[in-house]
Amino acid sequence: MTQSFLFDRRVNSLAGTAALAGEIADLLKPGDIIALGGTLGAGKTAFARALVRHLAREDIDVPSPTYNLLLTYDFDDFCLYHYDLYRLESPEEAFELDIDEAFDTGVSLIEWPGRLGKYLPEDHLLIEIRPEEEADEEARIFRFYGDDAWRRRLTKLAEAHNA
Repeated sequence: MTQSFLFDRRVNSLAGTAALAGEIADLLKPGDIIALGGTLGAGKTAFARALVRHLAREDIDVPSPTYNLLLTYDFDDFCLYHYDLYRLESPEEAFELDIDEAFDTGVSLIEWPGRLGKYLPEDHLLIEIRPEEEADEEARIFRFYGDDAWRRRLTKLAEAHNA
């Protein structure tokens, strides 16, 4: 399975980030792996927070898992595992966080996925987030990468924003 560029999406505000996160949340199913890439302050945690709140259908407290490395959220259809792997010293440390179980049975939302190295499954959806140069402080570009299965699942989302 080869990852390829799928599409870009520009948002102008945190509300736009939340709306995009909600659209992705509505597509999730057990076994999905969402990898969030970007530099410090790019908006990975803001996206993750909005995605979790959308799934919860309420404005719950969603802290960053920076110090815990993992926070879990139980929903009707699956458990969401929210990882922040920034502080991992080796990819193997992720197995102490039951990441293999998360890949098999839940939905994995991973900040700093590059820290997994060869252990990041190929069938993940990568969302690279970057601040938009010379724009409002909250403006972001979301660049989506995935395999053919993700391309099919995201077709309507991509088309809706290219129309």
